Amino acid sequence: MIALNAFAPVTLESLVAQAALLTRVDRKYLLPLDTVADVVSHADPRVRVLDIDGSRDFAYDSVYFDTPDFLAYRLTALRRRRRFKLRTRTYLDTGGSYLELKTKSGRGTTVKERMPYAPIDRARITPSGGAYAADLLAQRGHEPSLVAEMRPSLVSRYRRSTLLLPDGSRATIDTDLRWSDPDGRALSLPGYAIVESKSPGRPNDLDRALWRTGHRPSGISKFGTGTAALHPELPVSKWARTLRGPFSESILTTDPQEQR
Repeated sequence: MIALNAFAPVTLESLVAQAALLTRVDRKYLLPLDTVADVVSHADPRVRVLDIDGSRDFAYDSVYFDTPDFLAYRLTALRRRRRFKLRTRTYLDTGGSYLELKTKSGRGTTVKERMPYAPIDRARITPSGGAYAADLLAQRGHEPSLVAEMRPSLVSRYRRSTLLLPDGSRATIDTDLRWSDPDGRALSLPGYAIVESKSPGRPNDLDRALWRTGHRPSGISKFGTGTAALHPELPVSKWARTLRGPFSESILTTDPQEQR
């Protein structure tokens, strides 16, 4: 159990005002839950935790879209300098939903752009959503016609807590990690959390705390690693160590209800 009640709350409005960070450097760590709990217990007491109506962790649902030949996945797996992810993200507890395009620049900076989206459309690309994504892809140097080929390829579900750090950056802790695909294959990763620091560039306080205890970014991607775990026929070199390690402990099922 990761105890967050010791920290003062921060509202969503204040969090966005202080650390929106739509253009940022992400550093991701896949860690055992007890390791995360220990790091959090020693965190700066000035850390604040996103609190909405008394709740401090929230259910997320992300539907990723890809082409039939998994182009978006391959760009990520093969470490292409310029790559993209198209997804819907739905905040299940609060009801909000967005269509999001995340792109990676040649300098390693992540840029996230998004538009409001109807939750009922979370598993499809609407005409307006397709036009929005195609325009953004063209601006980022990708072929806009790819959007017409994309279909749901992966669902990622988890619970997230968000921390506002004293240096003005933020971090997230994702637990109850689950993935599924349209064919009903599903897996979960009990006992682990994905911790992600999000900063304008330099490592933040959480990064440095993790580094002091011997933990370095793993490069894990919910989209990439989840797709690789469910589709062993695809190239996996970028996440081979993770797939041999924590993901070897994952629980793989065939559950057609998981997609719904």
